Amino acid sequence: MPKERGEIVVATNRKARHDYLIEDTYEAGMVLFGTEVKSLRQGKASLVDGYAYIDNNEVWLDNVHIPEYFNGTWTNHATRRKRKLLLHKQEITKLWHKTREGGYTIIPLKLYFNDGRAKVELAVAKGKREYDKRHALRERQDRREAERAIATRSKLGE
Repeated sequence: MPKERGEIVVATNRKARHDYLIEDTYEAGMVLFGTEVKSLRQGKASLVDGYAYIDNNEVWLDNVHIPEYFNGTWTNHATRRKRKLLLHKQEITKLWHKTREGGYTIIPLKLYFNDGRAKVELAVAKGKREYDKRHALRERQDRREAERAIATRSKLGE
């Protein structure tokens, strides 16, 4: 069987960029059961309510939904279990110091396969306030309107 190359994205947390200000990102490996890997290869996962935390110098990913493997037997996994993340010790200490500051949390942004290995992209993020969300939405709408106006002008000029 040929070895996988490249990056295959399984799930993204698009809502995270709306709800949080992303400070820093890290790539972490995951400790998974076989049925979890098979379910991920089918492209099924949800990062919406997921978060990571540090406990006893280990990073854990919690509340990420990986559905049961359809062809699994009694060896199937629990869908929302805690999963251990694999990071270097220096990265764990950076994450620990950052989360001890007020308002910071660790959230998963993307779950993917990189050269056949399951990875998760973590972000150190700070929650946005409601008016920040409205402001970002308004800026996005203004930018779209400006791009539309430029596009219609360039079509009329041709």
